[in-house]
Amino acid sequence: MYFKSIAASIALMQTLVSAGAPYYASFNSSIDPNSVTIPSIPQTTSYDPATECQYYTPTGVTFNPKEWPTSWLTATSNGMTKTAEFIALNKSIPWTQAPNIQIRKKKADGSLDFTGYNQAADPDCWWSASGCTKPKNKGVNADIYQCPEPETWGLTYDDGPNCSHNAFYDFLEQKSLKATMFYIGSNVMDWPYGAMRGIKDGHHIADHTWSHQLMTTLTNEEVLAELYYTQKAIKMTTGVTPKHWRPAYGDVDDRVRWIATQLNMTTILWNLDTDDWAAGTTETVAQVQAAYDSFIQMGSNGTYATTGNIVLTHEIDNQTMQMAVENLPKIQAAYKHVVDVATCMNITYPYMETTVKFPSFSDYLSGNTNTSTGSSSAGAGSGASASTNGSKTSGAIKVGASSNSILGGLAALAFVVSFF
Repeated sequence: MYFKSIAASIALMQTLVSAGAPYYASFNSSIDPNSVTIPSIPQTTSYDPATECQYYTPTGVTFNPKEWPTSWLTATSNGMTKTAEFIALNKSIPWTQAPNIQIRKKKADGSLDFTGYNQAADPDCWWSASGCTKPKNKGVNADIYQCPEPETWGLTYDDGPNCSHNAFYDFLEQKSLKATMFYIGSNVMDWPYGAMRGIKDGHHIADHTWSHQLMTTLTNEEVLAELYYTQKAIKMTTGVTPKHWRPAYGDVDDRVRWIATQLNMTTILWNLDTDDWAAGTTETVAQVQAAYDSFIQMGSNGTYATTGNIVLTHEIDNQTMQMAVENLPKIQAAYKHVVDVATCMNITYPYMETTVKFPSFSDYLSGNTNTSTGSSSAGAGSGASASTNGSKTSGAIKVGASSNSILGGLAALAFVVSFF
């Protein structure tokens, strides 16, 4: 019976694929992204990291461990390549059309091995080798790496949802700031209310892989799984499936881009890197602050008079979130616009579903900074828009009384996940 059941499931998935149904059509989510309610429990309201990071059993979202990769292991773990859904997905990919690019190797210390690769010519548009952002192979979505709008700071945060980010997200909300949040699949599964908070606040949610590894060192199957299961986890917790992703460490080449393209995903990189993840470890806090200061000065010295930037920052720990809180007012003072990547790129529908609509850049300029209900073709209800000023759904997180209380909460945040 077991094998008959698996065979039937595979047949069903193959039928969906052959009928032209998108891969995410099989993702089931009870979350309406336009009307998210987050339970008012200590983990979602406290500024104490020990309290915030206590495990909880979520309501409305169910993760059966047997149906998911193991947290922080490669997404092919726990037998995921043998599931009906992944077998059908894998068979739907036209692998014969993939760029003929070798899997990269790592040195003993874990760093990438560039031995034998022509970094100057960089035929594979390997970002780690040359910073290449314009694919050199056919059938590959081009990267997004800077905002085209002048005097614009593209606000992005990697490695969420951090279980202790309540104070930081409250601060962003008080400042009416929306960011592109790159969520790690393992974090989403471990801390689903954190992901729900991101979509509720109107942030642009994007994929940051399942286990935060150097993607060019993984096999085709592993790359596919890292992206797919993160997509599924995000859909389960937010009600939307991202069209955008960011590779861990920026490690991407045209083979990896091609696989992401098969999932209708586009790579978002950056053109300014604060190195905030290293503050207090491999770099001093003063060195990272100097990078911030330099980038902030660019907002008023003409560097970005005709275009904008996309800046790499993180919500990984207390230090990175504290530095964000301290520098964001200065960034807002130096740049005319501080926005998420979807808005600065005029991407009004950044999710596979059309249930959430983002403001265009012209909408943003006219004062409309809120996401709104899109078409109902993907099945979501007609919830209220994600407002930066309006009252929250009953039972949701309460904003702190003042910025000082938020800073006090951030000062106590704990470092939870040691990846950047």
